[in-house]
Amino acid sequence: MALQEKLDSFKRQQEKCQSMLSNIASKSASSRSTATPRSAPPAASPLPNARPSAPVKFSNDTERLQHINSIRKAPVGAQMKRVIDILFQTRQAYTPEQINEACHVDVNGNRDVFEGLRKNPKVNFDGKRFSYKAKHDVKNKNELLVLIRKFIEGIAVIDLKDAYPNVMDDLQALKTAGQIWLLSNFDSQEDIAFPNDPRVPIKVDDDLKELFRSIELPRDMLDIEKDLQKNGMKPATNTAKRRAAAQVQGISSKPKPKQKNKEFSKKAKLTNAHLPELFQSLKNT
Repeated sequence: MALQEKLDSFKRQQEKCQSMLSNIASKSASSRSTATPRSAPPAASPLPNARPSAPVKFSNDTERLQHINSIRKAPVGAQMKRVIDILFQTRQAYTPEQINEACHVDVNGNRDVFEGLRKNPKVNFDGKRFSYKAKHDVKNKNELLVLIRKFIEGIAVIDLKDAYPNVMDDLQALKTAGQIWLLSNFDSQEDIAFPNDPRVPIKVDDDLKELFRSIELPRDMLDIEKDLQKNGMKPATNTAKRRAAAQVQGISSKPKPKQKNKEFSKKAKLTNAHLPELFQSLKNT
């Protein structure tokens, strides 16, 4: 029986119960009013003037069933999101019955939802229970540090955000302790975590630091990519392709003119000084 038919049947039973209660109350009042009491005086009986009992209301149950019905009639993607949110927030494994109790999604009763969750890259299914599947299986700060040290070239912070609830706090703690670097990607503005192994001390001469900071970089990303290719390195960006796609879509590829900063002269050079964190620990060497 469909859920809507159950609701209709429930409403009819509700009306029938209310009618029966009203009839019982009225019959009880009339029978007591016609009876002659033996010990009490006639004026002492208040039953003829008594009001009938208030009808029993089932509005709370009706609203709950309507809410469940609206969830199960929602698109498959919306139902999957409710389940994944529960798995992400609790980090517990749920059977289909437990999912139904937690968020009213009938996984067993909807094959599309079941198959969608089973194949979802963010969900792990062991044959009985569903659980959240993070991109990297780390559960605490120590495991997080071990993982970052495996990525010498850096690991994107966005790939670590769903590892466990307080992973971002642990990243900041590792940065404060000097065990990792958190640097922003100039092109995408996303943070990259780099390992900072204290077992490998690096001493850099002041002349080399100054030389690094004084290197003038081209202002156009195309020129930067060409210089990288000349030195045998593959650029992480493809400015030419991005600008061509922007022209096809009718978007101007020329950057908007920025307001000049009065603190800098027209001859100011673009150098590696925009990475002060990289040499902060080397100033005292």
